[in-house]
Amino acid sequence: MPDFSPEPSDAIVADSGAAVSAPLPQPTPSFSPLYQQIKQAILHSLEAGEWKPLEAIPSEMELAKRYNVSQGTVRKAIDELAAENLVVRRQGKGTFVASHNERHVEYRFLRLHPDSGTVSAEGPAQRTILECKRARANAELARTLGLQSGDAVMQVRRLLTLGGTPTIFEDIWLPAQLFKGLNADMLTTHQGPTYALFEKEFGVRTIRAEEQVRAVLPDAAQAELLEVTPHTPLLQVDRVSYTYNDAPVEVRKGLYRTDTHYYKNTLS
Repeated sequence: MPDFSPEPSDAIVADSGAAVSAPLPQPTPSFSPLYQQIKQAILHSLEAGEWKPLEAIPSEMELAKRYNVSQGTVRKAIDELAAENLVVRRQGKGTFVASHNERHVEYRFLRLHPDSGTVSAEGPAQRTILECKRARANAELARTLGLQSGDAVMQVRRLLTLGGTPTIFEDIWLPAQLFKGLNADMLTTHQGPTYALFEKEFGVRTIRAEEQVRAVLPDAAQAELLEVTPHTPLLQVDRVSYTYNDAPVEVRKGLYRTDTHYYKNTLS
């Protein structure tokens, strides 16, 4: 599921119309509104690690001075970043880089909800790591992750138990060069979302994901792990997760039970 969105230009045009140098990605002939250029400039700084998760970014006034634009232009750029859960506004304190450790985004990528109660009331999933090993990417996996066929990946196989019921069986593939040192003990002992672990230990921040969903039947081994019959319909959820600059950093294939949970998505 590639994304071919154009990159912003390498100069910001000030409100007065004058060109001002700024540390932006490589240029492109396509035009984008000024606030979008500011947004891309801030994203570039986030990607470069200038501001870490949970750290405050400069104020709107400081950013306006930095890029020689109006505060209104900066505010519009930050509004979009906040809507995309990349930064968080805190009344009277400023704007901070979002983190997967924050409660309000903790379940951002979890679309499975219990039939009764809420995700937070149900509590975190119990994780059983079945496998964590290095493997070689086949042609399709390599293409999806932007690797060469045969490049090293980390493969994680795990079972998630929700409310005492084994509910999700997942295979996860990650570029090995970004996740050096990842092992089963680390995945087992980490408290909180796995994406928070990726962010804290490896500096890989997942900012968005694309999913494809279809109904399937499990094979015998999958049915045994999920404690269902081979005739039980499951949801297969294929996910590709991206970090800044639309760089793919994860491929995830999950099988979801839906007899006690349902898949919820919000369209806007």
